[in-house]
Amino acid sequence: MLSQDQATTMLTLQTSMNAKVDPNWLSARYPYLRAVVIEAAEAIEHHGWKWWKKQDKDLPQLQMELIDIWHFILSEILLRNDVQETTPLAQLMNSLEQSPAQEKIEFDKQLYVLDQMDLIDKLELLIGLSIARRMELAVFESIMQDCELSWTELYCQYVGKNVLNMFRQDKGYKEGTYLKIWDGREDNEFLVDIIESLDPTSAGFKDAVYTALSAAYPA
Repeated sequence: MLSQDQATTMLTLQTSMNAKVDPNWLSARYPYLRAVVIEAAEAIEHHGWKWWKKQDKDLPQLQMELIDIWHFILSEILLRNDVQETTPLAQLMNSLEQSPAQEKIEFDKQLYVLDQMDLIDKLELLIGLSIARRMELAVFESIMQDCELSWTELYCQYVGKNVLNMFRQDKGYKEGTYLKIWDGREDNEFLVDIIESLDPTSAGFKDAVYTALSAAYPA
């Protein structure tokens, strides 16, 4: 499970990212669970669902969709708690502690047993719950397991993507002056190497990623 430091880091990063997109994001009350619906549908596409043609599961893309979904789940948690210091953190940690024991989900007068469902059925359930404005982290965690994504890996990918997005903005991404190719490689390739070289359990993981990106960026 996520540590409290990791959860705090992600909530802080999400707050900063939302404020960067719109300083008035709290009062705007964007439909973050609607975004979960769309991202989960895209995940189904990456898995493949058409019985009339051959399709191969794209696991890296599936994992990427889960990272995007997690952005919006965190945003919804923050929105519902109005970013009051430890309140979003308390809700997140409590939900994470309960999710492993939650093997069944009741929805629309039907009982869903998670370990008896395949990945597409779980993604459909996530979509239905999100449309009904329900958050069930047990469903998301079960989907993560099917996509071979641990909480540590999700944390690393989430933090890495957020820090890189912030770094791009700081280096002129919006103005068009940012360099995406560094010594013949894309910045996200450098990010993968940086994440693998650091300790994700460290409280300074986020800052260490940014520092390493700064050191690698062409002068």
